[in-house]
Amino acid sequence: MRQPLRWPWLDFDVDQVAAPAIAVGVDVTETRAEVREHWHRKGQLVFALGGAVTCRVPNGLWMVPPHCGVWIPGSMRHSNTATANARIFFVYIEPGAANLPDRCCTLSISPLLREVIIELSECAPDDARCGFLGGVLLAELPLMPVQHLHLPISAEPRLRRIVEALADDPADRGTLAQWADRVALSESSLARLVVKETGLSFGRWRQQLNLIVALRELSAGASVQQVSGDLGYQSVTAFITMFKKALGKPPAKYLGDIARNGSSAFVA
Repeated sequence: MRQPLRWPWLDFDVDQVAAPAIAVGVDVTETRAEVREHWHRKGQLVFALGGAVTCRVPNGLWMVPPHCGVWIPGSMRHSNTATANARIFFVYIEPGAANLPDRCCTLSISPLLREVIIELSECAPDDARCGFLGGVLLAELPLMPVQHLHLPISAEPRLRRIVEALADDPADRGTLAQWADRVALSESSLARLVVKETGLSFGRWRQQLNLIVALRELSAGASVQQVSGDLGYQSVTAFITMFKKALGKPPAKYLGDIARNGSSAFVA
């Protein structure tokens, strides 16, 4: 089934479909498209075949690079934002139908599972072929390696203010001391607050946001030079060094390997 990128779908309510697993395909043609915050009873796998999707849940921001997926358990509020020219698949799974985590996580998607998802999106829920493909998906999906590429987001108002400002302007290279002044905290207090609320140092937390933005824009076709400038790096070399240190590979090889084998080494 092909649908516009919005919720609810106009043609049917996924929670009313009895099939254990169904898939909906979406082609994004706008500059950027968003599904506003919502929830449904079924769990959801957000899979990107092209372009990239950012998923926001109450306590985090998750990146879906091409050929990977983010699992969102049932009844969890979430929103999705897709880059231009993205090709996305939403897979809806009945609670308890597969042994999947009860938390959000990034999953590597194998070439076999990728083809199953595509085929599943092209058949009706009451089609016998849908039942067969859904069975394969439910058996294979729990075997996919669990990876993590997300930004922990706290409900703490001052950290919310910082992350929203950085998301709006990723090129802001303000120091910890400068950000502490902006939110009326001492430098040491802000450092402790970030670690307490996210488990990461301020520098590591901001780097995670930079990686999410970088992967989103690179997946949408931006050049390494453009992305490094947009993130405020003084040189392309400095950006590539950060990217390689965090993800183990320079940007071109990282995205190329994802496209070839549907898996990658994400950071926690």
